Amino acid sequence: MSFWQEMSKAERATFRACFGGWALDGMDFQFYSFVIPTLIASWQLSKAQAGTLQTTTLLASALGGWLAGLIADRIGRVRTLQITILWFALLTGLSGLAQSYGQLLLARGLMGLGFGGEWAAGSVLMGEVIAARHRGKAVGAMQSGWALGWGAAAILYTVAFRVLPEQTAWRALFLAGVLPSLLVLYIRRHVEEPAVFRATQESGSPGRLWEIFAPGIAATTVLAALLATGAQGGYYAITTWLPTYLRTVRGLSVLNTGGYLGVVIAGSFTGYLVSAWLSDGLGRKKNFYLFSLCSIVTVLVYMAAPISDRAMLLFGFPLGFFASGIFSGMGAFFTELFPTRIRGSGQGFSYNFGRGMGALFPSLIGFLSASMPLGRAIGVFAASAYALLFCAAVLLPETRGRELAAVA
Repeated sequence: MSFWQEMSKAERATFRACFGGWALDGMDFQFYSFVIPTLIASWQLSKAQAGTLQTTTLLASALGGWLAGLIADRIGRVRTLQITILWFALLTGLSGLAQSYGQLLLARGLMGLGFGGEWAAGSVLMGEVIAARHRGKAVGAMQSGWALGWGAAAILYTVAFRVLPEQTAWRALFLAGVLPSLLVLYIRRHVEEPAVFRATQESGSPGRLWEIFAPGIAATTVLAALLATGAQGGYYAITTWLPTYLRTVRGLSVLNTGGYLGVVIAGSFTGYLVSAWLSDGLGRKKNFYLFSLCSIVTVLVYMAAPISDRAMLLFGFPLGFFASGIFSGMGAFFTELFPTRIRGSGQGFSYNFGRGMGALFPSLIGFLSASMPLGRAIGVFAASAYALLFCAAVLLPETRGRELAAVA
């Protein structure tokens, strides 16, 4: 965290806002993974239907991320961040009032627009504020907020399902998702637009709608989208179905499921921070090589090897470490790949295209689990996703230390 000492008051306020927004985004999104078993039992849903709910959210987030990136290039990163936080918070709360599968599907789909948009605005904002030598550490440390949000969701899940009937507890979780909207008050008072963005706005040269697919930048856009597809696909294959796997396949109680997930989340938080440091230390590409290969090994062992419950508890730490840590380098990397005039659009599209493609994984796993064990289905899809990420990283350029003003 040495970069913290060199940051101005305004830069620290920006970090707090982006960190908090991403943490609360993660909390609201992860609520659903905890209530899947309850919804399956109470609404008689199939696993395919349960997976489709998550897939719909992620597909909508892909569209939301691109739209938010386009908007951020025009009205500013800070205003877009506020809009997306309010959107996902209010729609999460409405999810808790759903009376049918269709209503919940609609609410979660609309929530996905803000969920995807928040990262697009927040990551660009943080990447443009921080100095190049610390960009990997700062943006990666911001990404670690997701683990804290996931941890908050796990704690609230454990408490709610211990003290409330299941039919009430899952609704209480979603209703608690309205709380992130309060962060907007802090952002409005303390966070300013980055200087590099203001300079681009003053020059009067905004990017065009489809410029990220122009001949000079299209290859970068496609490869960045494939890299994001690998990271997102592997992550959502694991995290969407992990609580269900622990409860229905391993036979754990609600309390024990929370404990096992706590180990995964602790590994996740540590992985974010270590990967953030390695992204600046090793370089963006070597960091992706390391984390993708280790992710393949850990998910296959966790889901397919005949290990005991105790070994699975301990192995949850490296599972979370590598699956989440791989994201730390992405924000800084994508910020450095695109010029300022289309940075929001390019970064928002690439990251959220990956989220949209990764969105298919929960549904496909749900369908595939009808013909093979759930753990094996998770392992197959997650390992394939990380292999794709590795290949995309090989083909993209190294950007460590790149000054944003020089990106044309």
